Parts: sequence; structure tokens; C-alpha cells
Amino acid sequence: MENLNYFIGIDVSKEHLDFYVSKDMRKGSSAKVGNSKKEISAYIKTLIAKKEIVMESSVFCMENTGIYNNQLLSVLLDYKANIWVETPVHLKRSLGLVRGKNDKIDAERIALYAYKNRDNVKLWQPERAIIVRLKNMLRTRERLMESIESLECPLREASRFDDKETVKLMRRSCKASVNALRNDIKKIDITIKEIIDSDEQIKSLFRIVSSVENVGPIIATAVIIYSNEFKKINDPKKFACYSGVAPFEHSSGKSIRGKTRVSFMANKYMKRLLHLAAIGAISRPGELRDYFDRKMAEGKNKMLVINAIRNKIILRIFTCVNQNKLFEKNIKNNLVLA
Repeated sequence: MENLNYFIGIDVSKEHLDFYVSKDMRKGSSAKVGNSKKEISAYIKTLIAKKEIVMESSVFCMENTGIYNNQLLSVLLDYKANIWVETPVHLKRSLGLVRGKNDKIDAERIALYAYKNRDNVKLWQPERAIIVRLKNMLRTRERLMESIESLECPLREASRFDDKETVKLMRRSCKASVNALRNDIKKIDITIKEIIDSDEQIKSLFRIVSSVENVGPIIATAVIIYSNEFKKINDPKKFACYSGVAPFEHSSGKSIRGKTRVSFMANKYMKRLLHLAAIGAISRPGELRDYFDRKMAEGKNKMLVINAIRNKIILRIFTCVNQNKLFEKNIKNNLVLA
């Protein structure tokens, strides 16, 4: 992005924001501001009034810290600011070996990151309110699922090692809680469906994505959310990378450092959903089951074959969406389009 002269690094925490403001990374100024719209807005007004920044030539760079960013992003959007939200892992690795750490220093390092990468600025685009709502509902659903697992996992283990009467007592003690959690999940599923049906654009995308074989309502919803309605990511290879199912080579010169493997830097929730879709695909008759059996007969590694199936599912989803067509399994090519 051209004409950027002011680089503002922001270290975000629950209670406070640490700002570092500089022009072309010459000597800058630091400030600690409360994490509220009122205090943030007052500070931005002061910066503009004192001509410490020119909004059109400024970029505000911060880590993605989830909901702690919300107040800051809301204020910056009101000012039509250039916003750069970067992943914590990317920021940390880009800084290399550093000594010392505090919020003030971190804000300066974030500003330096933005300055060094000013030719490759990735401006943040807000998601629609309905996507944010769906994302929060999906996260709540996942927490409820984790709560059920945290109750049921010890019971499964106890059934192997404790006496039957003790296990029976344990199950009885958890039954009401587990049932209540399952009922809450059912209510969330209904709410998610109602939200999707209330928006024609999302409803249309959901219809296409969920038409793909082995893609259920939750997986379809998650793909729409994390691709930001296929606006942030519209390439199946990029989404595979984002979801942690794209294999990467590990070699140097003539040395091969281990097997080709997927990256750990991924959306693990999305990866888990795709894994469930792949397991479902190989558990019932169909093209993907035939592919799995054929590769296993060839002596291929089981997890590599399952990962290939996850990639095939992603490819089918994105091909259908990009061509605005429903999936039809009877067509014989790999894309399988209607």
C-alpha cells in the first residue's frame, strides 16, 4: 500500500492498550489507554489534533486477540482507519530472536513489523454482523461439546478399571448434566439454522456447501464463517492450508527432514470438522470409500489417505461455490458437479 508514513503498533490486553506511534519509525511516542471506546476515541482525537498522525497515511497494526480487539476495531472503523490485524504466531516469528518483553516494547515491535512489511500490508476487512453472530454461536456449541467430552471421557476410562457399581453411580451423577448440555446444543443448532435462513446470501451459500456429500450443517456453517462467505478465502488450496490439511515438504538440499506433513499453524477446529467428514466418507459406500480402499490396498499410509480425502472434500465445496452449482455425485469426474 502506497503513501503510508505513520505506523502505529498496538499491544492489546483485556484492560489496557499500549500504543506506539511513529513516523517512518523515527523516534515515536508511547501511551497506555484503557480498553474502552470512550478512552480509545479520546486518544485518537488527541493524536489527530496534535498532528501526530495523518489518518489517511496511517496504519494501525495489532495482534488478533479475539474479543479484546473489539472496542479498538469499532473505534478505528468509525475513523475509517487502515487496520492491520495479524496472527500472534506470524508476528512472533517475524521478529526473530528478541530480548526482554513488556507491553510497551511489544507495541513498538508491532509498529516495526508494520513498517518493515509496509509494501505487503494486509488490511483487515470487517465481517458482517451476521457472520460474527454465527461464529459466536458455533464457538458456544464447541464449548458445550467440550464440556460433554470432559464429563464422558473419565467415565469411559473408569469402565475399564473401576467396578461396575462405581461406574454406574458416576454415570447417574452426570446424566442430568450431560442431558442438559445436549439439549442446549440442540437449541443452538436450531438458532444457527434460523440465523442462516434469515439472510438470503448465507442461505444460498449454505444450500450449495451442504449439498456436497459428507458435509453436514455444522461443517457447512464453519466453512462459510471461516472463509468469510468465500470473500477472504476463495481458493481451495488456501483454505486447505488454513485448515491444516495441506501437506508441506521438509527438505534442505539433498537432506529430507522427515516426511511431508501438514502445518501445525492452522484452524484446529476446522481441521477436526473436516476429519469427521472424511471419517464419515470412508465409513459408507461411495466414491471416497472406494478411493480409500484402493489406496490402502496400494500400501499407502492411512492418515495420508484420510488427509487426501479431506482435501477432496474442500475441493468439491469450493468448486461448487465458485461455479454456483449444487453437488451431484453421479458425475464421474473428481469435481463431481451438477
